Amino acid sequence: MDIPLMAYFAFWYLGNTFYNIQNKGALNATGGKHAGYGMTVATLQLGVGTIYSFLIWIVGKNFLPCCGGAAPTVQKPPKLSFADLLKMVPVAFCSAAAHSSSVLALNAGSVSFGQIVKAGEPVFAALVNTIMYSNPPSLAKWLCLPIVIGGVVFSCLKPNAAGSYEIEFDMTALTMASVANVFAAVKGGENSKLMKTPGLKERIGGVGNQFALTEVMGFFISLPVMIYLEGHKFGAFVTMCTSDTKLSTNLIYSGMTFYLYNELATMTIKKTSAVTASVANTAKRVIVMLVSAVVFGEDLTFEKKVGATVAIAGVFLYSIIDDLLRPKPKPKPADKKL
Repeated sequence: MDIPLMAYFAFWYLGNTFYNIQNKGALNATGGKHAGYGMTVATLQLGVGTIYSFLIWIVGKNFLPCCGGAAPTVQKPPKLSFADLLKMVPVAFCSAAAHSSSVLALNAGSVSFGQIVKAGEPVFAALVNTIMYSNPPSLAKWLCLPIVIGGVVFSCLKPNAAGSYEIEFDMTALTMASVANVFAAVKGGENSKLMKTPGLKERIGGVGNQFALTEVMGFFISLPVMIYLEGHKFGAFVTMCTSDTKLSTNLIYSGMTFYLYNELATMTIKKTSAVTASVANTAKRVIVMLVSAVVFGEDLTFEKKVGATVAIAGVFLYSIIDDLLRPKPKPKPADKKL
């Protein structure tokens, strides 16, 4: 048994679950959807990760005595030129936009609904890769997408008084979660292009630095958007933070868990096969949805349970279908003994 790998999985899942709980807790403490502080929360979460990144680069891992100095993937500062930073802007912008959109979606709707819509990310990735990067998925993967879409749609159904079904969902939550899926898909394509730049990997100095740079640049990209949309009431937000420890602690903790669970996810996936990673991602969504529903008292209707099961199963099938259908290589004939 690979104990370190099991620990990676455990802390990845815990981090992702706690992030969703702390993120929703911070959003609720600001007043939720109608108060309109979603962009502020999303930006300051990236700000927490930015401070953490600079502390690791400048001070090193020993500034975390509570963790025994064992900060994940401690790296030396990257050595990048201004031209390198410009090349990283598209990835950082898409990363920041995906994060902000996800937070806005969870601010508008329930965590469980957000997770169900986020499970539809392969649908958007297939369309983006086909249209923007001329890299369409296989026919088998295309055939899996109606299963995902059907599951998401079924989860939105609600029986009415007439005994039939009607579609009920929060339009803002659906729109922002879909926007997050689009930016996540574009980020993947742009990151693939970026990593083909000669010598860039070496100048960045590792996966940990790559994620840290994306977080830092994403914060500075999000900051002017936050100021434009919600800057006029930032003073009221500061007052809330200083008077409500629940808001301030959830904000700080959600920023840290967002950074750490993403880094742990990268470390975990690097140590596993593609199929194992697909199973892990599938199980993660189920765990987050169930735990969040219990914590926030969300109503998991029959339709939501069935729809989520179908959508997540479709995502899992999408992830592994090519491996399942790929013909196994024929074993080479044994050399004849002379």
